[in-house]
Amino acid sequence: MSLEIAYFFDLADWPYPELFPPNTPPWVALTRIEPFLKKIPLGKILGDVSPHAYLVNPHLISIGEGSVVEPGAYIQGPCLIGNNCTIRHGAYVRGNLITGNGCVIGHGTEVKNSLFLHDVHAAHFAYLGDTLLGSHVNLGAGTKCANLRLDRQEIAIFYDGQRIPTGLRKLGAILGDYAQTGCNSVTNPGTLMGKNSCSYPCTNFGGFISSNSVVKGFIG
Repeated sequence: MSLEIAYFFDLADWPYPELFPPNTPPWVALTRIEPFLKKIPLGKILGDVSPHAYLVNPHLISIGEGSVVEPGAYIQGPCLIGNNCTIRHGAYVRGNLITGNGCVIGHGTEVKNSLFLHDVHAAHFAYLGDTLLGSHVNLGAGTKCANLRLDRQEIAIFYDGQRIPTGLRKLGAILGDYAQTGCNSVTNPGTLMGKNSCSYPCTNFGGFISSNSVVKGFIG
């Protein structure tokens, strides 16, 4: 087990490797979203956007081919949405979002400063602040990824008997490829889940969850 990026994600077909510098923990990628979006050309909308969707700062929004933005969705730039994604009615994208291809942001889902790899489904009533989701992650309805401690202090990761400071006051969850949460799960700030892990419905958990684990009750 480790906190290396490869422990959580297979980036072989990820088109923006500069978001994941070598020899850094995965949460560093979240700090690189905003500067990355500032330096690339945006404003290319190739998907099917309903005239009844709300695009704020459309010159700072790019949407890939085959993607659909339904009526009533709200997207604020800057953001970069991949190909064949669906942004459903009632989705609330607050900026600084990068997605891969085939992602779903559903009704009642709020997202800000987050990074989705390919085929991520956050389809129903989720909150995703400062969160990084690996390929094929599926969030059960009502999943909340809390990103701020109640005392507003820096978020640390407890791993292998060590307290590892992140330098971040806001950090949600980092879920590895193929991880899943049950409906109405709540992850505490700074939760890390390895690949192929899952949580039961209505669980509250945090800390480091190793790959291929099942979370059945409170952890962290």
